Formats: sequence, C-alpha cells, structure tokens
Amino acid sequence: QLRLVESGGGMVQPGGSLRLSCTGSGFSLDHYVIGWFRQAPGKEREGVSCIKGRDGTTYYTDSVKGRFTISRDNAKNTVYLQMNSLRPEDTAVYYCGADHLYITTVQAMCVKADSDHWGQGTQVTVSP
Repeated sequence: QLRLVESGGGMVQPGGSLRLSCTGSGFSLDHYVIGWFRQAPGKEREGVSCIKGRDGTTYYTDSVKGRFTISRDNAKNTVYLQMNSLRPEDTAVYYCGADHLYITTVQAMCVKADSDHWGQGTQVTVSP
C-alpha cells in the first residue's frame, strides 16, 4: 500500500527557512511524480512544486521560484522541499502527493493541484 509521510513543518519568522520531507513507502520513487501542495484557510489547494523521481525534472509555481527548492533522494524514497526567504503568505498546511509517472507530468500535477495519493500534511506558519 502506498503511503506518504510529511515532516519538517513548524513556525518561523519572515525571512526564515524550513525544510520539509516527504518519505514514501510501498512504491518506488523511480516510477512516480511527487508534488508539494499547500492549502491556507479559506483558499484553494495550490501546487507548489513537483518533481519526477526518475530524472529530477522539476516544476515550481511562480510565487516560490527562487525561494523554494525541491529535490529527491531515491535511495531513501524521500522528496524534500527547502523553503528559504519565507513570507507570511507561505503559511499553510503543506501536503505531498504521488502519481505514477505514466499518468502525469510535473507541470500537470502541480497546475491541477491534485493527486491520487496524499500524506497527512504538515503545518507551516510564518509569523513575526
């Protein structure tokens, strides 16, 4: 059974950094696209960044380009989201999702902000 577990959320001041981790089990990262998504209260879910496990192809939504970096460690079946220069508007619950690479691309997954498999989410709060 495919399972995703996020970790690394917390509270940080504006300008600070956090690194989120998404560790998968029950599947191989080589065959999946993994995405980081976020949802703030009263807002729609947004695709933040997505990565193709096989070759590391990435996609970023415009608001995080230059600040966030997605990466993967296939040996650990883990995808990371390094978040720098955090802003109050980055505050949200962050989820990772996984779709088989045959049914999606990094851009499609992030733009539609949907996935067949989800983690439980981790809260990120950016506040003075």
